[in-house]
Amino acid sequence: MAEYIKYRVPARGVSATKGVAELIEKAEEDGVKTAWHRLLEQQPQCAFGQLGLCCRNCNMGPCRIDPFGSGPTKGVCGAGADTIVARNLLRMIAAGAAAHSDHARDVAEVFKGVAEGRLQYYRLTDVEKLKSLAETLGISTENKDEHEIARELAEVLEGEFGKPGDEPLRMLALAPKKRIKVWEKAGVIPRAIDREICECMHRTHIGVDADPVSLLLHGIRTSIADGWSGSMMATYLSDILFGTPKPIKAEANLGVLKEDYVNIIVHGHNPILSTKIVEVAMSEEMQELAKKYGAKGVNVAGMCCTGNEVLMRLGVPIAGNFLMQELAVITGAVEAIIVDYQCIMPAIVDVAQCYHTKVITTEPKAHIPGAIHIEFNAEKADEIAKEIVRIAIENYPNRPRDRVHIPKHKIEAIAGFSVEAILEALGGTLEPLINALRDGTIKGIVGIVGCNNPKVRHNHSHVTIAKELIKRDVLVVGTGCWSIAAAMDGLMSPKAVDLAGPGLKKVCETLNIPPCLHMGSCVDCSRILIALGALAEALGVDIPDLPAAGSAPEWMSEKAVSIGTYFVASGVFTHLGVVPPVMGSQKVAKILTEDVEDIVGGKFYVEPDPVKAAETIYNVIIEKRKKLGWPL
Repeated sequence: MAEYIKYRVPARGVSATKGVAELIEKAEEDGVKTAWHRLLEQQPQCAFGQLGLCCRNCNMGPCRIDPFGSGPTKGVCGAGADTIVARNLLRMIAAGAAAHSDHARDVAEVFKGVAEGRLQYYRLTDVEKLKSLAETLGISTENKDEHEIARELAEVLEGEFGKPGDEPLRMLALAPKKRIKVWEKAGVIPRAIDREICECMHRTHIGVDADPVSLLLHGIRTSIADGWSGSMMATYLSDILFGTPKPIKAEANLGVLKEDYVNIIVHGHNPILSTKIVEVAMSEEMQELAKKYGAKGVNVAGMCCTGNEVLMRLGVPIAGNFLMQELAVITGAVEAIIVDYQCIMPAIVDVAQCYHTKVITTEPKAHIPGAIHIEFNAEKADEIAKEIVRIAIENYPNRPRDRVHIPKHKIEAIAGFSVEAILEALGGTLEPLINALRDGTIKGIVGIVGCNNPKVRHNHSHVTIAKELIKRDVLVVGTGCWSIAAAMDGLMSPKAVDLAGPGLKKVCETLNIPPCLHMGSCVDCSRILIALGALAEALGVDIPDLPAAGSAPEWMSEKAVSIGTYFVASGVFTHLGVVPPVMGSQKVAKILTEDVEDIVGGKFYVEPDPVKAAETIYNVIIEKRKKLGWPL
């Protein structure tokens, strides 16, 4: 149903990605609101919330603190600005860690089912990675078949979520030894994923932890449980089940949709469902069925991180990142958008109702009113995938031809640079990369991650920071919505070497790689941790000593808060391009941007201007090179 558009979006200025503006204009012509329209309707947004000064953790409130000091300085219980801001941040970390780690739990359950021979539609694909992880966690692989090893590994990984006692998480065996000592000294070694998340909620209940330092240290502990266990587990097990990514060519942007095909979008974060949808949709049976309904075939495209999962393993084209999910429907050419969880806007159903698109939810924990719900079950994976794909195909004749507009923009990209793939490109050893870093051919490495946020120009900061860094001979790697933004801007094409500095260009041309490397979905930030840990151990230093940094230029989700925190906890200088809700407490802001560095070696840096941010990041890298005694 068309809506009254109260505020018009300046479409030509909201995105750096080609094709976005024309679809926002089409949306307004069709009477359809997007995230940009809804943001305008929210103005002015609550300043207390933006500063982190509102507390609703009990029913004596909600309470808010006057940042100027002329109004209330304490909540009803006596909590001041420092306590309230720190508690709110800790709850964000808890939610982010829960999202990543519950994703890992779902993958672990399928992995266990495969190990026990209960799931016929999945298999152990990367057996070498299975054995490597098992041995790292102290499981003997000698004289055992792959399923026996997998069963033992599944039992250990189940314990990561809720094992009793104070023993450290087993997955911390993947972290550098020097990092472990730092965390032990700070008292932030995580014990069990669910326990740390549970304790976040307990600490922030009324009448428990009021000390901002104590609260933030537990936030660090919880984030480590996410980055080095939950997210890490999701990455490892997805690789074991579906294959460790290798460089693969695909296309990116909304132009990957095809006018004469049944178009299916897979959206969300978990490859358990999306991989099956792709396999079934590409089968001869479904392609022939599509032809019976008048289409030339079935075309599957990805959106957000589940799109990254099938992009880097199967070469499935990627239609866009977070803020483009509604736009895909607005093309009028999408028969079904199939979702699992995380970063799915409830408004996608409202938009779909203005066209013919079916929104199909599949997870028991992610229902959306107005969507078709078909609950996914790994034991019946292929049957359910067929049912879902069939709904999309049968919807093709309902497409309103006069309302179809697919932007022409698409570009080739190379994805799939797992740590193993990077090592293979280097000849099986880190030495070529270390030598390039040592002699200054490559000045440093920066991991760019994170979301989209309509508060800032879509994808502009993502691509600007990347371009500013690669022209300074800094290798850029990344995940999530950044990787999609970079792909759509051409930064993941070998042709992008022309934008790189002479040193980085030489390395990229020698290895035949782009200057910006796609490392996966947002849980695959864990790959960046593994890469940094391997470099640090090879050089005999700790991660904070490396000429490396992280950036989340357009972050918005609680997952990004956990990611940023575990990067800082791992010793990484971490840039945020959108101001976090902590400015209501000078003490909390100072802890996060200064004091925490003395504890764990990393800290946050906030700068909305991407050019200034890139310059600061580069200067940090140069300072680290100086301390290592490396040429500038």
